[in-house]
Amino acid sequence: MCPTPQTIRAAAATAAEREANAKAAPLVDRRGVPFKGDWKRSIPGVDKVIADDDLDEPHIKRKHAILHDHPEIKQLYGTDSRTLLVCVAAVAAQLGLAYMWGRIYPDRKWLMVLCSYVVGATLTQLYGVIIHEATHGLVSPNIAINRVAGFMANICIPFPIFSSFRRYHLEHHAFQGVYDRDPDLPLQWEINLAKGNPFMKFLFLFFYPMMYVVRGAAQGKSPSFWEIVNVIFTICTDLAVFKICGPIGLLYLFSSLWLGYGIHPAAAHFIQEHFTFDDGQETYSYYGSANWFFLNIGYHNEHHDFTKVPWSGLRKVRAIAPEYYDTLNYHMSWTKVLIDFVLRPDVGPQSRVGRDWEDHKAGRKMLVRPTEKMPEGKSAYEDEPTLDAKDKDE
Repeated sequence: MCPTPQTIRAAAATAAEREANAKAAPLVDRRGVPFKGDWKRSIPGVDKVIADDDLDEPHIKRKHAILHDHPEIKQLYGTDSRTLLVCVAAVAAQLGLAYMWGRIYPDRKWLMVLCSYVVGATLTQLYGVIIHEATHGLVSPNIAINRVAGFMANICIPFPIFSSFRRYHLEHHAFQGVYDRDPDLPLQWEINLAKGNPFMKFLFLFFYPMMYVVRGAAQGKSPSFWEIVNVIFTICTDLAVFKICGPIGLLYLFSSLWLGYGIHPAAAHFIQEHFTFDDGQETYSYYGSANWFFLNIGYHNEHHDFTKVPWSGLRKVRAIAPEYYDTLNYHMSWTKVLIDFVLRPDVGPQSRVGRDWEDHKAGRKMLVRPTEKMPEGKSAYEDEPTLDAKDKDE
């Protein structure tokens, strides 16, 4: 795992000193709107570890500041049942292509690979977006229907992704950037291996699908009940695809997954979301045209600020509060994100920011603004995304 701040700060304060300083100073977050930090990003060849912040992540506090100015955003909270219809159509299309390549044109393997990159990988990324919506319970108010949507999207992904993603993604929201708690942070060996080398960074992107498995395994947690169910479900669906579409049809799904989660332009959202291209900003949105097909997955700052808003409302969040989002740096091209990641010497796997758990907790208790208090009896820390009762089985 990534080293703790005590190993990377030249003059690190002890936990006791930080606690004493916090008690002596006013509990007011020093960051102003739009809550950018004052940390410097990690540079390959200069720094050996990811950047370090001594405050909590900004999203909960930015949410409260936005709601203070624009309380009408709460009207966007809810679900969007159209996601389930998109899921059915996308799964039917991919299974039809798997049957075509496996049973009708089994000898045209190079055309199959081309199709898996252009069409299959694109649909696979869409399944990831649907799984993401289901993870947050944004498909339906009924948790069972959200699970159905997640499992359905997993049919054309020949690995059991949904339940593990749900488990670790909710932890990512609850503990964004916290060392040893956020499963989205890069492992130290990833940083040491790639550094700023363009070829190694390309390989990092190519093998990125594998990193989801490796980072999850690094957490050292036993599989949950629903993860075991997901494994059984995926084995059954893979066998069904093999039986009906043949081995080439199943291979088409595998290549669609690998290419879709690796060097595909849409896979750039994995880099776009939290890889730091600027000092002080740890989350980035993408506002390009591909959002129309991928259900606004690029609106990542808006999503982290308002996890109760489904994909169809994220554009409206930005439109209602442009003074908060247009002042943040953002991306307009996923292709450029990938090119910059590979070719820019100042960007690499270490371009992330982390924080100590104690710093995160202390930061959460600070006021959003000097003139504004949290609701009586609450702190920003208590309002952060957590694994509530319905997630305990994950």
